[in-house]
Amino acid sequence: MKIKNKLLIICLLSVLCKATVLADLAGRIESIVNQPTQRKTQFAINIINAESGETVYSLNQNKSMIPASNMKVILSAAALRFLGPDFEYRTQVGLCDNNIVVIGSGDPLLGDEKTDIKNAKKVGWVLDDIAEKIKQSGVKEINDIIIDTTVFDDQLVHPSWPATDLNKWWAAEVCGLNYNDNCIAMTVENNKGRAVVTIEPKTSYVKIINQVKIIKKGSEAVGAYRQLGKENCLIVKGNCRKAQGPFDVAVERPAGFFGQLLAERLLAAGVITRGRLIEKAIDKDCRFKKIAEYKTSLEDCLARCNKDSLALAAEALLKTIAAAEQGGKNGSWQRGQKIVSEYLLSLGVKESEFNINDASGLSRLNRLSPNTVTKVLQDVYKSNNRTLFIQSLAVGGEDGTIGKYFEEEKYKGKIFGKTGYITGVRSFSGYCFTDKGTFIFSILTEGRSAKTRDAINDIVKAVFD
Repeated sequence: MKIKNKLLIICLLSVLCKATVLADLAGRIESIVNQPTQRKTQFAINIINAESGETVYSLNQNKSMIPASNMKVILSAAALRFLGPDFEYRTQVGLCDNNIVVIGSGDPLLGDEKTDIKNAKKVGWVLDDIAEKIKQSGVKEINDIIIDTTVFDDQLVHPSWPATDLNKWWAAEVCGLNYNDNCIAMTVENNKGRAVVTIEPKTSYVKIINQVKIIKKGSEAVGAYRQLGKENCLIVKGNCRKAQGPFDVAVERPAGFFGQLLAERLLAAGVITRGRLIEKAIDKDCRFKKIAEYKTSLEDCLARCNKDSLALAAEALLKTIAAAEQGGKNGSWQRGQKIVSEYLLSLGVKESEFNINDASGLSRLNRLSPNTVTKVLQDVYKSNNRTLFIQSLAVGGEDGTIGKYFEEEKYKGKIFGKTGYITGVRSFSGYCFTDKGTFIFSILTEGRSAKTRDAINDIVKAVFD
């Protein structure tokens, strides 16, 4: 009887201890969200135990909010589910009669500088490799360059994206053939009192109108703006003292961008192109002779999507999910939205708690509740894809978008997550790996405060502590 009483006392003490810890956590979080600096900020929070799913703390957890780039968390999990961890993008290049044919796979990282450097590849190596293989095949002249982009539909720009963002890297067009993040890198320099604009990769595909003013003192800033009615004609203006850039500028019609770069690289290698640059489906009677294939792993795509918040990677993955369901053709935002929505419903999320509009989070029509995000994060945590997914996230104090946060020794390398930011919105969701277990969190906010990011980070530290 005494043993039973002792066990009962131990159990009661354990319950009381747990209740005290949770009460302390709730008090600490509430003191953070109720700071005077956060009066205009609305918080929605859900924190759960990763193993049990038990709620540790919640505030407006079922309220749908604008998630910004936390949309990429949902998309990444869906990509792993529907494409599988071994999925690879495969871009094929070959000859059809005397034409070069490039069959796009929707790969968002073809020619991506960060991925090429990570994989010990020279920047621009894909174009060099194609030119070399063409020469090795004995071809000295070619007719047309044909680019097949039918893996995706023809909608390159999402209708909900702000028109003012379309020249920015985070709103680059999404095509069945993407290259160099569908951007050029622009630099402006003061060369003996004259503003000189250079771009990489160098190409005649983009026309530059230089209106930059050289100044001797004062603040300097330079931007590139599209000229209405003239495709890929950029007006560069602003003030420059010494140098500005490099900064990325999105191009129009990415397939044409790649085709022009290829034609220019072939010419430099001594191969003459006498025909046209054509974007169309490969002819059924084409006797396609493959000369090269370029692969990109899903692992690399998820890392660029989540660690670096590359919007093109997220949007291409959404369209790829849709294309995979339709035999590898005509992947669209609309079909991708439906597939991802069905995934969320299968996890028991209510329809009122989400709206999937795009994949990157640029659209302000997206909605997620913290409950939706934590259910997805737990679903991946419980799956065989746990390690691959978690490794794709930014790591506190180490890399990605939270590399400059959580640098204290007790947090460094133990907080994995995805941040989000658009005007008036801050978000952060992910995992805390602590000595007491793993906790999943999602913190979504709307409102205007310069201190909201600090408040979000403090909430995560409270969970960890």
